[in-house]
Amino acid sequence: MNDKLVFLGLLYFVQGIPYGLQSSLLPVYLRGAGHSLTRIGFTKILYFPWVLKVLWAPLVDRVGTKRRWLVGTVSGLALTCLISAAIAPEAHIWGVAGTLLAMNTLASVQDIAVDGAAVGLLKGRGELGLGNTAQVVGYKAGSVFAGGGLLAVIDVAGWSWMFMLLTFVYAGVALFVWGAPVLDEETVRGQQADGSRKGGQGADAVRPWRVWRKLLAVPGTPWTVLYVLTYKLGEQGAVTMFPLFLLDHHMTARELGFWNGVIAMGFSICGSSLGGLLLAQFSIGSLMRRVFVLRTISMVFQSSLLTVLEPSPLMKGMAVLSMSVQHFLGGLITTLTFTTMMHCTQRAEESIQATHYSFLATLEVLGKLTFSALAGGVVDWFGFQVAFLFFLTLSAGTALHVWTATFTGALREHQLKDQPK
Repeated sequence: MNDKLVFLGLLYFVQGIPYGLQSSLLPVYLRGAGHSLTRIGFTKILYFPWVLKVLWAPLVDRVGTKRRWLVGTVSGLALTCLISAAIAPEAHIWGVAGTLLAMNTLASVQDIAVDGAAVGLLKGRGELGLGNTAQVVGYKAGSVFAGGGLLAVIDVAGWSWMFMLLTFVYAGVALFVWGAPVLDEETVRGQQADGSRKGGQGADAVRPWRVWRKLLAVPGTPWTVLYVLTYKLGEQGAVTMFPLFLLDHHMTARELGFWNGVIAMGFSICGSSLGGLLLAQFSIGSLMRRVFVLRTISMVFQSSLLTVLEPSPLMKGMAVLSMSVQHFLGGLITTLTFTTMMHCTQRAEESIQATHYSFLATLEVLGKLTFSALAGGVVDWFGFQVAFLFFLTLSAGTALHVWTATFTGALREHQLKDQPK
């Protein structure tokens, strides 16, 4: 089991590096180099491959083995970083954009392959919980490493040396994956599956709509689709907008960067880690019921702080407590959610498992990104207090959706206990 966690954690770590580069390091670096905020804002378009990954997921499912896809994509990331090291971002902004687009594309394909490998490697409720903890924590750690750690040393080391370091990191991980024994069984299964793919599954390659019908026919998929689209809506609005409220009334940008960017992220990682440990001891249904209720209560507390406009040490302390609790519960819920998605995917045929999981993961990203883009408009139109009442209503609705499912729907505990130990 430890070998599996190290393997998955390392792959998710390097998968989080492009996100950290683009979300934290690149805007600061480009702004310091004199680029306009409009031009920097256009870099968000480079996330687009993550939305499209479900389109090429069937290819990853049906061609080659997960080991080959992982080695190929991670090696491609190493090559892309080597090219980036030769580019001067001040003079070649479009070259930088091109390399980041390539990194996002390769990382999205890597995500399909590693998710497919995880679905096959993790068995039983305990392994699913710990494996998804490795996924969430590894990805966040990679993002913090690239967006925080490298940002702290880039002024000393420079752009080129930073990407040379990433080149060696990716090359080392590619070599590790090439020789990783945890994928030996997967390689044998892939060879055995080649013969079946030449038979009846060949028709699916010609008629891809058959694959989509199979995806939606997997038990629990309709409920899971609705869940992943909506479970973060209220929380995402609060996480995005509450720091801006504090910036307007109570905190400086530097204070907010420390408390929301460092301390709160630490609590998020702790929550994600605890989720895996709790899943090894308790059923996911009972955990999700309680955690979603706690999240709704924490949003009630945070919404009440919006009535306090006068700055004070007490208000700052309450705000920090609110953000820390919210990120802790958010991290815990993320681990529970990805475990639920993987459990649903394990009910699918092995030939479509990577596609099925990528389908759910794409919807999860779409739900969060869409609402993040709309949350600011809701606040501008109706104000913080009315907007947070709307966020709270969404959060309570999701809690009710989960509560109902644990008794009568896709999260019935006896279904999850049927997983092999």
